[in-house]
Amino acid sequence: MEYIVEKIGMSRTIDTSSTPVTLLRLINTKICEVCDEKKAIVAYADGKAYNKAIAGIQKKYSLSKEFNKFATLSLENAELGDQNLDVLSEAKIVKVSFRSKGKGYQGVIKRHGFAGGPAAHGSRFHRRPGSIGNCEWPGRVQPGMRMAGHTGNETITAKNEVVSFDAENKILVLKGSVPGFNGAMGRIRIVK
Repeated sequence: MEYIVEKIGMSRTIDTSSTPVTLLRLINTKICEVCDEKKAIVAYADGKAYNKAIAGIQKKYSLSKEFNKFATLSLENAELGDQNLDVLSEAKIVKVSFRSKGKGYQGVIKRHGFAGGPAAHGSRFHRRPGSIGNCEWPGRVQPGMRMAGHTGNETITAKNEVVSFDAENKILVLKGSVPGFNGAMGRIRIVK
């Protein structure tokens, strides 16, 4: 069973041994169409722009204007209407998928953790990558060479333990951190 969630932020428990936790808010979703026995198309409110293409899909499934985002989720025995959230009260471990924070174009020190050179005495080697190839064979840069480039903004999936679930406010508390910025939309899937 998959669910759409929004990352609220991080906090910690107030026990004797304080544990870092991440708070996720479950988003209300409506099951619009059941594709097969394991997949379904769902709609949810994202609060972003509204256009004619979205309006056409909303008319097709007779949805209100607040449901302006659509996704395909793995659901078992899905029926049209609101998605059932009662299963989460018994969940122990979930898989969380979010887009990581985008950091733009970064050098090798930040992207791959290279050491860099000495800072003084005219070394002329501070934050540069250094030599990237062999002069004789193969005479080209090998694939997978660690160089500067775009960092972050990729989908990351992590396993987290469920600490608690507030069914009234639809807030899921997970042990540890979750990738992405506060307010990011992602998915969770129940493992146990």
